[in-house]
Amino acid sequence: MNFPKNFSAPQLLSRFSFVLASAALAVSSVTVANAAENWNLSNAYAANSIHGEGNVVFAEALARNSGGEITVTLHPGGALGYASGDHFDAVADGAVEIADTPGNFLGGIDSFLLLSALPFLANTVDQARDLMEVAMPEYEKIFESNGQIVLYASPWPASGIWAKTPVKSASDLASVKIRTFDSSSTRAFQAIGASPIQLAWADVVPQLATGGIAAVLTSAEGGVTQSFVEHTPYFTEINYALPLNFVHMNKDLYDGLTPEMQKAVMDAAAEASDRNWKEVVARTQKNYDALGADGGTIITELSDTFLAELGTAGDGVLEEWLGKSGERGTAVIEAFGKM
Repeated sequence: MNFPKNFSAPQLLSRFSFVLASAALAVSSVTVANAAENWNLSNAYAANSIHGEGNVVFAEALARNSGGEITVTLHPGGALGYASGDHFDAVADGAVEIADTPGNFLGGIDSFLLLSALPFLANTVDQARDLMEVAMPEYEKIFESNGQIVLYASPWPASGIWAKTPVKSASDLASVKIRTFDSSSTRAFQAIGASPIQLAWADVVPQLATGGIAAVLTSAEGGVTQSFVEHTPYFTEINYALPLNFVHMNKDLYDGLTPEMQKAVMDAAAEASDRNWKEVVARTQKNYDALGADGGTIITELSDTFLAELGTAGDGVLEEWLGKSGERGTAVIEAFGKM
């Protein structure tokens, strides 16, 4: 540090004190800046989907709970370039801090994660929640062993069949190219004579538009948010499953937070979870109303024969899943059956 030669001792002392004060202020400013966190949350589904809206609840609650110390930037509709199947590795590697991911896209990580999407196992909201609660300890182990934590999980409305023509029997699905979302649904629709094609969500509308598929297995929610009625005006309510989405976070990031900030995160997660579970109850009718207003047709009355054929296909998938998941799967199914 160079000072002019004609500076007096008091002047030098004053200048030196000023430099020290400025440095202290700069360090303080850096500390405050570093204390603030800005995280990204990736979701392949639309902002107006039940889970996209839940992400908003989570982000707002976390900003409030943390006193503004943690903010979350939302990236719905795959805006960051990640498909749902990419999320697990992206969060584990720290490429994105948080993601909202359907568990049935993670069957390649661990077949246990297919549980909530098994056909006709849990087809009401209450049943879906009971199944989640008995399985949650195992879900948490899987994510933790891969460097992540589960913040919360919540369901989609029940999955049904969107199609170009009415689907009221197994024969209506014969050789129909239908989009499925995991190995279990692919196996189930093969068993009833369809021609299933497993597709990521981002690929569904392009395949509908080009005729690559003629039907889609998803919720009324999923189809309404993407205007499926333009391509597939019929929705058959089969209550296939209420698959869970997991909101999962990088564990190292979470572990590095103070206990107060960890509580802020988990309290925000609980708020978003509660909102989603309550919302899903009313969402089906809301989506049916929207579908009808857009000119679509909802099919709710199915023959006993068709229901039996669907149930048989589901039984076969459950048996295969139990064979892959072993004692973990058997224990959860037994506990669920007692609830």
